[in-house]
Amino acid sequence: MCVSRHLSDPRRKVPVRSTQRFSVILPNEMAQMVKAKVSSGEYASESEVVCDGLRALQASDRALESCLRTEGAAAYDKLRADPSRTLGIDQVRQNLAHKRKRHASV
Repeated sequence: MCVSRHLSDPRRKVPVRSTQRFSVILPNEMAQMVKAKVSSGEYASESEVVCDGLRALQASDRALESCLRTEGAAAYDKLRADPSRTLGIDQVRQNLAHKRKRHASV
């Protein structure tokens, strides 16, 4: 069962109301990591490890969405207000080619 771990007290676990059974195939390195987390006592089961990983992914997705909504929208608004700041496709290609050359020489 997937549980939520309380940050201030890792022993406190709150059961999630509904669950579904899944079968997943992991690369050996990830499977070993999951087993190590359980073996160390950090997690009680493989399911808890996977649930915690998915919660981290959700948090990352939310942070990215928030960034896109705020910073991305602000950049879009600036470009709409001053289209002279935009680059054409040829300028973008030239800039990328220049950056690749600089990176290759480092």
